[in-house]
Amino acid sequence: MDFFILAMLAAFGVQLLKSSYQRKRIALLGRHLGNYQIEKLMETLTDGYMRALGEPDAARREQIWPLLEKTEMALCDQVKRLAAEFSKVDGAAARVSKLALALPYADQWLPGATFDLRQALTLHAQAICKAASNSAGVSAKKKAFTLSAELFLLQHTCHWFCKSKTVASARLMARHKTSYAQLLDSVAPATRSAYGQLTGV
Repeated sequence: MDFFILAMLAAFGVQLLKSSYQRKRIALLGRHLGNYQIEKLMETLTDGYMRALGEPDAARREQIWPLLEKTEMALCDQVKRLAAEFSKVDGAAARVSKLALALPYADQWLPGATFDLRQALTLHAQAICKAASNSAGVSAKKKAFTLSAELFLLQHTCHWFCKSKTVASARLMARHKTSYAQLLDSVAPATRSAYGQLTGV
């Protein structure tokens, strides 16, 4: 019985420590995200893509795509500014644990099993802007598909930083009905390669 009580107290203590640790990380990222409208622009763009893809009339569908370009460019600009701003954060505070489960301060006592969120945000900004500029000249539908995947991967990384990879992947499935593996298959090959090297996935 004593062992059971001690185990319960230890688990409770770890949970409190984890909650405190995650609140600090959420607050850190939130302070930077609060300066931008990235989530609102993502929602606007996603809704616009769904409207265009659901439009049965081809002529009207082709009229919608150009209307979304202003939002795409605004989103690109804001993500670039976020990455530049967050690059000034102390390196120790920007480490992200690669462990699947959330262990408080794992990024500090297992620094070799981490990646740098500052580098990840820079990678995301470059990938999002490249997809938005459509330098490859792909179809509007393909562009929308790739850019959406790049944005969802950015969102996944932010959730990973604040909580854990497991929680981020669960949120991805709940919000977008997409698995993490499917998402990685959907981003540009260059993103997938660079992201894999950075995060070890």
